[in-house]
Amino acid sequence: MNRVVALAALLLLLAAAPPVVMAAAPASPPISSEDLALAQKAVDYLQALNSAQARFVQTDPRGGLSQGEFWLQRPGKARFQYDPPSGIVIASDGRLVSVLNPRLKTFQNYPLGLTPLSVILGRDIRLGHGVEVSSVTRRPGGFSVVARSGRKNEQGRIMLDFTDAPLALTGWTITNAQGGETTVRLVGLHPAGGFDPHLFILPHPPLTPEHTD
Repeated sequence: MNRVVALAALLLLLAAAPPVVMAAAPASPPISSEDLALAQKAVDYLQALNSAQARFVQTDPRGGLSQGEFWLQRPGKARFQYDPPSGIVIASDGRLVSVLNPRLKTFQNYPLGLTPLSVILGRDIRLGHGVEVSSVTRRPGGFSVVARSGRKNEQGRIMLDFTDAPLALTGWTITNAQGGETTVRLVGLHPAGGFDPHLFILPHPPLTPEHTD
């Protein structure tokens, strides 16, 4: 597993592979006013998605499958709890994305603002400011939006998938520098609330062998 997987499940699983730099979105012509309106519709939906819960199914660049539970509380907070035997937990507390791998006995932190998921979790999602949209693709029953954070030092890009009727987020895909794709599919995403605040906080455990920050 590589760092891209960890960032995509939130983005999802880290193990011991070397770091992978996210591929920057290639330059593309301005999107049409119709596509921009559809992208804005998606942004408005995400902005109103305050808290939700779902199952997730992840496919990594090698075709490996894993799944688990997903919780979302905007702004800034999310948690991915992998089913056994993995047991990996990835949580964003609004500032850091923490990755706990109990099998490898590792614990790692990444700034949320440097990950593509900041597009979804940001407090204010604004096209042309906090979010840059490079393309919109329509398909039967839905559409996809390729976007990245407006932060200059954030190099990742994310493709968000939506259904049309009703409008709903169904997952996302992240592409790494080698062209490999990590896809997260959300199953049964529904509004939820009353989450324990500690759900999104992973305290730094005294792990051995070595852990990293």
